[in-house]
Amino acid sequence: MRVFVTGATGFIGGAVTRELLAAGHQVLGLARSDAGAARLEAAGAEVYRGTIDEPDGLRAGAEAADGVIHTAFDHSDMGALSTAAEKDLTVVRALGEALEGTGKPLVTTYGTTALAPGSVVTEAFRPDLSRPRAAVEALTLRLAEKGVRSVSLRPSTVVHGHGTAGFVQLLGAVARQKGISAHPGDGSARWPAVHVDDAAVLYRLAIEKAPAASVLHAVGEEGVTARQIAEAIGQGLGLPVASVPPEQAAEHFGWLGTVFGLDVPASSTATRDLLGWRPSGPGLIEDIAAEPVFG
Repeated sequence: MRVFVTGATGFIGGAVTRELLAAGHQVLGLARSDAGAARLEAAGAEVYRGTIDEPDGLRAGAEAADGVIHTAFDHSDMGALSTAAEKDLTVVRALGEALEGTGKPLVTTYGTTALAPGSVVTEAFRPDLSRPRAAVEALTLRLAEKGVRSVSLRPSTVVHGHGTAGFVQLLGAVARQKGISAHPGDGSARWPAVHVDDAAVLYRLAIEKAPAASVLHAVGEEGVTARQIAEAIGQGLGLPVASVPPEQAAEHFGWLGTVFGLDVPASSTATRDLLGWRPSGPGLIEDIAAEPVFG
């Protein structure tokens, strides 16, 4: 299968590219820079020059492939999530239109973060359409009615591995600055986590055989507690671990204060049953201990 991968030079998309190539697929990877193109060529992928800022330019890439995996997203300004989500919606619409009536697969990326705080989110959950990125998932699932084998894949709040761990790295920077590794309240809030290589396997399984209108969860661990994360950061940086009152979390952590205090566990039972996905990579705490992700 020849797969068009957006975000192919990024953390998740790069792992997806490696997984697809190792499984014998061809990859047509989106690259917006010469450096990104060189990395893709070195990995054995074909290069498609373009950017998500010009979604109409992605149509030819989708049309030239047997399927599309869309992992690219504009993370340049976390304060402008709504704007980035609108851009993502435009990209998915363009990709979907290119694949309409073909029966080809389109796998998009949504995420499990903060879908339903306080409860274990399953694949059956559908987010409120007022959420910035919910319209992307809704559009993805509707494309199944237009002859696209469309799939929404939700990675965990923390995708980690190979020295990278998203939010955890930002928490490490806060710990360094404050001199303590803190957690909000009693630290019982839970975050789902997955090793990036396991997530990549799920993307491959999705493009190969997931049914149309599927929602999949790339969740290796249902919920790692904020206290466990703070303790791992503290151990890695040699800093004491402390509790911060929830009402002071925003002051201590900045914009991360609201996120870190959310209890957002997620399940992947249905995904495992449907596709036989069995994550085998190290867990988040093990990964932090073996290869500190905060430098």
